[in-house]
Amino acid sequence: MSDTRKKTTRPHVSIKDIARAAGVSHSTVSRALKGTGRISPTTRERIRRIAEEMGYTPSLVARSLVTRRTYTLGLVVTTISDPFVDRIVEGIEDIATGLGYSVFLCSSHADPEREMAVVETFHRRRVDGVIVLASRVGHLYSERLQELGVPIVLINSQASGEYLYSVSADDEGGARQAVRHLLDLGHRRIGYIGSGFRPPSNQRRLNGYLTELERAGVPVDPELIIIPETREDVENGRAALPCLVEAGATAVFCYNDRTAIGVLVAARERGISVPGDLSVVGFDDIEASWYVTPALTTIHQPQVEMGRQAMHMVMDLLAGKAVSDLLLPCQLVVRESTASPQNFTGR
Repeated sequence: MSDTRKKTTRPHVSIKDIARAAGVSHSTVSRALKGTGRISPTTRERIRRIAEEMGYTPSLVARSLVTRRTYTLGLVVTTISDPFVDRIVEGIEDIATGLGYSVFLCSSHADPEREMAVVETFHRRRVDGVIVLASRVGHLYSERLQELGVPIVLINSQASGEYLYSVSADDEGGARQAVRHLLDLGHRRIGYIGSGFRPPSNQRRLNGYLTELERAGVPVDPELIIIPETREDVENGRAALPCLVEAGATAVFCYNDRTAIGVLVAARERGISVPGDLSVVGFDDIEASWYVTPALTTIHQPQVEMGRQAMHMVMDLLAGKAVSDLLLPCQLVVRESTASPQNFTGR
């Protein structure tokens, strides 16, 4: 026996329907739903409750026609596999969702030309703004970016110009905290494993390392500075440790936590006790740093807040407000991978 019942769909609810049900004017409903105008809190809440009960959903098409916005944002990341990225995306979406924005995510695979192509594609698709994470595109293509005329915010990448602004963590300040911590523990042979694949942020962290050694009157030994050119962070740390041990390092400051995890792997392979024989400090405070053994001392970057502030900056630019580059402080997180140096001669 066939089912002859008619399928019904819920009728579209308009602002006029809500006004009729609430016994108020069309304009009053509009102001209540937008949160604008002089309406008593009681009336506003009653209208919103009626709208919810009736199943009202605002028309994005109508909204776009009025505001001349698409309520879409383009987000370019280097790679979605980087654990540093996910918390920044969380912060962006936290603000975007509350404002009714959809976020289009694309990975550039750390290719600046691809990043630029993605930004231009987003522009053709009429996104309201673009956020680019940990990119070199601002340095290489700043003029092309400005020609697009769309608000662009860079995260952890610095550039200047009209329509082009940045939200960054204080790389140099964070590096200084890391090295100062090791110096305070009594270390003087402190190695640095950087990232030649990420020149701007690597240079800032290297500057912090050098500045803090100079402040403490500790001579800089070039043999204690290793800057691999590949993007394989864990392997970079693993491969660099033997050279630093040979040079007499009692502590290592790493460009990021993944590099530090590579150092921990190499130390375990060589029978080096951390922190008994060697202290290790990372940078980023990714989730894995909490769970490795020993738990990693690191520099916390406010990733979620960086994402939130970048989204706020895009909205301020769309509103025509004056904005300026934002530098957020980092914080030392002391865990189990650092201690005062012992009599360690290397293995």
